[in-house]
Amino acid sequence: MKYTHKKSTYAAIIILICAVVILAMLSLFTGSSNMPVADAIRALLGNGTPSQNRIIWNIRIPRIIAAIVAGSGLSISGLIMQTDLNNSMASPSTLGVSNAAVFGANLSIIAFAGGFLNTGNNINSYTTGINPYATSLVAFIFSAISILLILGLCRLRSLQPGIVVLAGISIGSIWTAATTILQFYATDVGISAAIIWNFGDLGRATYKTDLIMFVVVITCFIAFIIMSWYFNALLSGDAVARSLGINVELLRFVSMFLASVITAVCVSFLGIIGFVGIICPHVTKKVLGYDHRMSIPVSALTGSLLLLAADTLSRSLGNGSALPVGAITSLLGAPFFLAIIFSKKGSFK
Repeated sequence: MKYTHKKSTYAAIIILICAVVILAMLSLFTGSSNMPVADAIRALLGNGTPSQNRIIWNIRIPRIIAAIVAGSGLSISGLIMQTDLNNSMASPSTLGVSNAAVFGANLSIIAFAGGFLNTGNNINSYTTGINPYATSLVAFIFSAISILLILGLCRLRSLQPGIVVLAGISIGSIWTAATTILQFYATDVGISAAIIWNFGDLGRATYKTDLIMFVVVITCFIAFIIMSWYFNALLSGDAVARSLGINVELLRFVSMFLASVITAVCVSFLGIIGFVGIICPHVTKKVLGYDHRMSIPVSALTGSLLLLAADTLSRSLGNGSALPVGAITSLLGAPFFLAIIFSKKGSFK
């Protein structure tokens, strides 16, 4: 088990905070609209044209906040999942949260906004009737159902890491099958809207959604910091943790529930954003050690930095429209992840 000196960790935290601030400013002046920096500054001060002010204050700032909050939340969620399950390959979607959210969103869009039960193939009716907040709410409800179902089933056999992973895979496959059946009966309009929703996209962020995500993430962050000593004990094994008086099953239940809630909220508002919850905590642990008192805040910062970088890149490459940030995180994360896997034998142990 690796622990690093506190001074080096504090220095890393300061550097990461500065990097997040600098990248956020760079992201503010980057976009598919190709607005000059001078105009962006005027709009930031409220002196630009109405369209420029709207781009800065209603589009770019909300998505920058979303990148910071969602990136930190997904990264923390991945770190806690990896600790709970003693598996560096664990991710925020281990409990089938993303699969359930996709089904909920598809159900809302296809059945009640753009599909066979309501508007049919009438694109005008679809545009009038769609409610993005209702879609996010339904997605979150099904994510919560999936979380409670899996954790409830695992409680019957105790929350052993292997059982949790297998249960998550099984329930997740059920949600995926249900989504496939739903899409099979959807109209062209409905299935198009549903597929677009699946893309991880920070462009749908608003101040309201940012506030909801922030409240959830900061609440869970504080709870995880309070429980950091328990997580450190869990790294030594269940037997050691129990000998220190820790209720291991309760710790796993509460922490996995909170981690899954973070994922459910972020996915419900922004769609699926992959690899942030795997890459960032893994790099944090390899570089700065396993002490959760330090790895939790550092993982939060690295997650924010990665998602900010991905979003900035997505808006730079869009040629008039921003690419889905989920595609960018996968393009950045997958090769990097493969490099980690094959760079050193046993690096995931």
